[in-house]
Amino acid sequence: MSNQSAQLRIYTALATIPCGRVATYGQIGKLAGLPRSGRLVGRTLRNLPNNSVLPWHRVINASGKISRPQDSDGFKRQKARLQEEGLVVVGNRINLAQYQWQP
Repeated sequence: MSNQSAQLRIYTALATIPCGRVATYGQIGKLAGLPRSGRLVGRTLRNLPNNSVLPWHRVINASGKISRPQDSDGFKRQKARLQEEGLVVVGNRINLAQYQWQP
C-alpha cells in the first residue's frame, strides 16, 4: 500500500469521529484498515495542512491523554477545541469511558 493510500484512509477514518467524542491513534488506524499503525496515524496528523478542516483534535492516546506537551500551543489549542465540544479535560486527560467514540 502506498503512503498516499494509507494517508487517505486515515483521513477518511478521522473525518468520521463525531463532535463531542474522541478516538485513539490506534483506533483510527484500525478503522482505516491499518492495524497496529498508531504511530503512522500520529505522523500523518502532525503533517496535516494548517488549513485542514479534519477533526485532528479529537484524536488522543490510548491512555486518554492529549499527547502534546502541556505547555505547548498545540496542547492548548487541542484542549480548547475539545472543551468547546463539551468534553471535560482534566489536566491533559479525557475520560475514555465517557467520551470515546464507539462506531
